[in-house]
Amino acid sequence: MSMSLADARYHLNRIIGLARRGLASLRTRGWRATLHRVGVHTRRQPPTEREPLYFPQPAAFAPFSVPSSAQPTASIVIPVYNHADHTLACLRALAAHPPVAACEILVIDDGSSDATVEWMPQITGLRYHVRPHNGGFIAACNDGLRLSRGEYVVLLNNDTIPQSGWLDALLDTFARTPQAGLVGSQLIYPDGRLQEAGGVVFNDGSCWSYGRFESAEDPRYSALRDADYCSGAAIALPRALFEQLGGFDSRYAPAYYEDTDLAFKVRAAGKRVLVQPASRVVHDEGTSNGTDTGSGVKAYQVRNQKVFAEVWQQTLQAQHPAPGAVPSPALLHARQRQILIIDENLPQPDRDSASLRQFNLIRMLLAEGAHVVFLPTRGEPASAASAALQALGVEVWHAPFLDGVGSWLRGNGSRFAVVMLVRHHVARECLPLLRQFAPQARTVFDTVDLHYLRERRGAELARDQRLLRSAERTRAAELEVMAATDVTLLVSAAEKEQLATDAPQVRVELISNLHEVAEVGPGWVQRHDLVFVGGFRHPPNLDAMQWFIGEVFPLIHAQRPDIRFHCIGADVPDSLQALAADQPGVTIHGYVPDVVPYMRQARIAVAPLRFGAGVKGKVNLSMAHGQPVVATTCAVEGMHLRHGLDVLVADGASAFAGAVLRLYDDAGLWQRLADNGQANITEHFSMEAARQAVQRVFFATPAGTVPIR
Repeated sequence: MSMSLADARYHLNRIIGLARRGLASLRTRGWRATLHRVGVHTRRQPPTEREPLYFPQPAAFAPFSVPSSAQPTASIVIPVYNHADHTLACLRALAAHPPVAACEILVIDDGSSDATVEWMPQITGLRYHVRPHNGGFIAACNDGLRLSRGEYVVLLNNDTIPQSGWLDALLDTFARTPQAGLVGSQLIYPDGRLQEAGGVVFNDGSCWSYGRFESAEDPRYSALRDADYCSGAAIALPRALFEQLGGFDSRYAPAYYEDTDLAFKVRAAGKRVLVQPASRVVHDEGTSNGTDTGSGVKAYQVRNQKVFAEVWQQTLQAQHPAPGAVPSPALLHARQRQILIIDENLPQPDRDSASLRQFNLIRMLLAEGAHVVFLPTRGEPASAASAALQALGVEVWHAPFLDGVGSWLRGNGSRFAVVMLVRHHVARECLPLLRQFAPQARTVFDTVDLHYLRERRGAELARDQRLLRSAERTRAAELEVMAATDVTLLVSAAEKEQLATDAPQVRVELISNLHEVAEVGPGWVQRHDLVFVGGFRHPPNLDAMQWFIGEVFPLIHAQRPDIRFHCIGADVPDSLQALAADQPGVTIHGYVPDVVPYMRQARIAVAPLRFGAGVKGKVNLSMAHGQPVVATTCAVEGMHLRHGLDVLVADGASAFAGAVLRLYDDAGLWQRLADNGQANITEHFSMEAARQAVQRVFFATPAGTVPIR
């Protein structure tokens, strides 16, 4: 495929941007760190594969036990009619990987005449029920519903091999998605190809198994997603809801379309039907009834399509596409607001405040009904970060399925109403592509913070004219992007005032850091020590810790040697480790996967930043957990904080150390700052505080506050 002019401009801008950022990194980080970052950017990442599929080893029958509970959370109902070897393999898989959740397993025998009747009674923990006569799949499932005792009923075909974690992934979906009414597994063929990631129903009642024969790791099929239906081979729903809906409808007896009809009833009851790709189940499709729709039980599939289409005629005509089109994300999400986020990397909310803000913004967009797609320009492989977004329902593109930003936008750009570009160098690289492939989309530039303001302050602190000139180049680049996009997102009122002077023509909206206020933690008397949280690829954090550990903490330690200081953050340089090694009372923890214990146990958080821009997530994070903060003037800029009421503000080593010691021993002051800090988060940095701005930026119509180009 020939390269377009827009593609060429993208690659040119990317090369220029990488060169500029490399030079800036050399000035601020040194050659070792810069060489490392260049290596990360240029290294071709191999694709990450999921855990290999599990299959029990074939062996002659011998008695064994399966998970069981007298008070189950989930009742796994397995309807069977002969095919004892398949049932045995399914049960062995369940025994090999018992779920965390308490469960019971019911085998409902619909009149088997093979080894089923001999083997099943010998399996310890299994509830084995023999029906008086053969009635078909629907009758057997409804019997299982009546016999079940769990909060959730999980229907599982006997020709399946559930993979490790499959049940817990289904049940977790109900816990994390309050409106979930029915959740289905990702069904996989024994050879590893995808059989179904939920089903699509057309307006004539015909169905399409979404993703059939594709890779099970393809981004189109790897995220939590609303589906028209999920195959009854592996589905879960609350038992109370299943009973309320009357179980499977007997008009579809003996089988076929009963699961589709159930999904439509769940939606009609106001609940969501979801497919959960984290729940993987191998399904040997066609074992029970074959695949020939011209004869046998399978022939009911043709008959029942007509029954189903008649029952749901109005819904089908009003909400479902006509047959013929191959289902794609563009088609399946056509009724939703589709929003694309382009950033260099995926957010890692456990590592930096910008990622946490982005992650929570995505949660807000999803809660408002949008379909969110994330495109990382680095094209990194699947990872824990991509899995976290997919668990929310975000369509995340990654290697090897993402060939390139330009080619991806060529095929997908037309489906988006809004595109958010994160950081000025990413925006500058991608804007030519968006003008060509997504001209209809509103472009949103998320600054994260004003980079040029942060760089300028760092240069002034260092008294470095080269850094000042670099900051001016960054300023020109950022303002150029702002002028070329529809709206610019800022994180602080102070930055909004700065732009009113530097670029008054730019259309801006304020969406600051987004936090949830934590429940009240331990009080003053139960807490001890000091803590700082911040990643060290961010130059202001490194400077802050060099100053605090080298000049401030020794003053604190001299008066109170019992107070320890805990420094938390990824990518700690050797120079900081060496500095801390010479200072008694200092512990460098590096990256910590869960900082909440430190937010709840440390008495005071410190934010000794001497330069920077934007809103400081470390301050927000502590206040959200009711942990008072001592900070510099720079660290609280634009955060609506009052000295002595919400925070203690001090500049200079002696003043900062004095403020820490004062707060450490004053229980009344400590409690006032703790209470007011949480109130500040609720008023200025909560999801609710940002809701109106999010509506204006991402959901306004052309007549709204923010214009669409």
